[in-house]
Amino acid sequence: MSHLPFIAVAYGLGVLVPLVFVVTAFQRMASARRKLAAIDPRDRWS
Repeated sequence: MSHLPFIAVAYGLGVLVPLVFVVTAFQRMASARRKLAAIDPRDRWS
């Protein structure tokens, strides 16, 4: 029996889990920016 499937799954999870963290972090950051823009009267670009 080869251990290759287990090794492939481990590497796949090692890439997939951080990628999911990055995507959700960007989604939360975008949501926070929208909420801040709704309540902050200052102009963002000045």
